[in-house]
Amino acid sequence: MNVPKLRFREFSGEWEEKKLGEISSKINSGKTPLGGESVYTEEGILFIRSQNVFDNKLSLENSTFIPEQINNTMKNSIVLPKDILLNITGASLGRSCVVPKDFIVGNVNQHVCIVRINKENEPYFIQPIFSSETGQNVFTSLQTGSGREGLNFQSIKTIKLNLPSKLEQQKIASFLTSVDTKIEQLTKKKILLDQYKKGVMQKIFAQEIRFRDDDGSEYPEWIEKKLGEVVKNIGGTALEKHVSPTGKYNFISIGNYTKDGKYIDNGQRIELNEKTKTKLVNKDDLIMVLNDKTSSGDIIGSTILINENDKFIYNQRSERLTCNEKLSPYYAWHYLNSNLFRKKVFLIAQGGTQIYVNFPSVKELKIHMPTLKEQTKIANFLSSLDSKIWHVETQLNSTKQFKKALLQQMFV
Repeated sequence: MNVPKLRFREFSGEWEEKKLGEISSKINSGKTPLGGESVYTEEGILFIRSQNVFDNKLSLENSTFIPEQINNTMKNSIVLPKDILLNITGASLGRSCVVPKDFIVGNVNQHVCIVRINKENEPYFIQPIFSSETGQNVFTSLQTGSGREGLNFQSIKTIKLNLPSKLEQQKIASFLTSVDTKIEQLTKKKILLDQYKKGVMQKIFAQEIRFRDDDGSEYPEWIEKKLGEVVKNIGGTALEKHVSPTGKYNFISIGNYTKDGKYIDNGQRIELNEKTKTKLVNKDDLIMVLNDKTSSGDIIGSTILINENDKFIYNQRSERLTCNEKLSPYYAWHYLNSNLFRKKVFLIAQGGTQIYVNFPSVKELKIHMPTLKEQTKIANFLSSLDSKIWHVETQLNSTKQFKKALLQQMFV
């Protein structure tokens, strides 16, 4: 039967298959106004471009506008509340959102398609189908054009959908909207926590914020040392040929670093043998990446803290750092990944299409060091923020996975 796996109990009966063109009163895009960007204004009629259309959200950041007289010449692409906007060209092809119910007036360019659903159906039910894995696969199969990815209106109209009654559509849409609201709240919370941590780190390492001892007394002044004075370092070696799906050790290579010093497990494993065991790392070692395969240099100097024994082997283009008795590896991890230090690393980086840095130059960079007691307090405080961020991120990922499962089971 043409019914979903998961369904609200008050509904029954089979869903009906229809083409998108059969349930839409409009499927077309806009155009670039005569004069192009030269006619854009800072106020007037909102002019929606593909960069404003995100999955499930119309973003008004970096908005541009057109004069009302130009909008009057483009009446066929005027946007109404509850229209579905679908990106039909470029890298963002397939992204879609529903125009909010309180939307006043706007227009679109030629890269955005308006899909106006008729009154017998619910756009907030249709749009999640577009953003689902199934919908994205459909858009991929419909792409046309050899030089540029694209969708045409005729192919969009032929997209087949399975539809229940409008009442059931609205019930499903309402439920999914509540899930989207939760995702948006968690996303905002994570952004705010990230911003707070970034700001407080900057103040701590600039010594604008200082911690006190447990008895309330002030800690001694910080000292300044070259990084090479407080760490021992051993460079990596090319070990790619020892990578194996049966390997039992995590292999740290360029693809495992994030720009904020987190380790990404990409599933790459390596065998332990006479060659690779020389690059086996210990708990509390720091592994710094010296190359970025891109021209952005985002991960240059990114440093991973190892928190397990006998689990990791590191590759070339990385440097193993072991802290001496005056430097806490936990403090060092936060400091080396701070904007204060990473900017210094980036300034001595070289290259064009690939950015790299030589560790002998990094060793000369200065690191500001409080006493071990204050280092510990700083590290504990920043780690507590990391725990909060991780908790929110876990909730966010779980909610996204929950929605993905719903999209697979609540639709036919």
